[in-house]
Amino acid sequence: MSGRNSFKGLTSDVSAERLERIEAHKSELREQMSLAELRHARRLTQETLGQTLNVGQSAVAKMENRADIYVSNLRRYIEAMGGVLEIVAHFPDGDVQITNFADIEPVSSDESQDHRLFA
Repeated sequence: MSGRNSFKGLTSDVSAERLERIEAHKSELREQMSLAELRHARRLTQETLGQTLNVGQSAVAKMENRADIYVSNLRRYIEAMGGVLEIVAHFPDGDVQITNFADIEPVSSDESQDHRLFA
C-alpha cells in the first residue's frame, strides 16, 4: 500500500542514542504534570475523584484550574488518587524534604468540603 508504513518500520533506522534521548524526554514529561494531566494519567474522571473527595465534579474542575492552592487541599487530591504528597526544596548543595505540612489534621465532617476545598 502506497504511503502507509508501520510504526516499527518508521522507527527501525533510529539510532540507539536517539532512542535513549527520546526515552529520557518521555521520562521528564511524566515527572511534570498538571493536576488534570495527573488525573488523566491515573485514568480517573473528575466525577470519580469528586466522589472520593466528597465534593462535586465542578469543585474538582475548579481545583485543577487554580494557580494557587492550599497544601492540605493538594494533599487530599493526591491521596484521593492513591498517592502521597511530599514537599521538597531543591538547593544547589542538596534537597530538603519539608515536614511541617505532615501533621495537618483532616477537615472535620461538619465543615463544608466544597468551601474548604477552595477557601
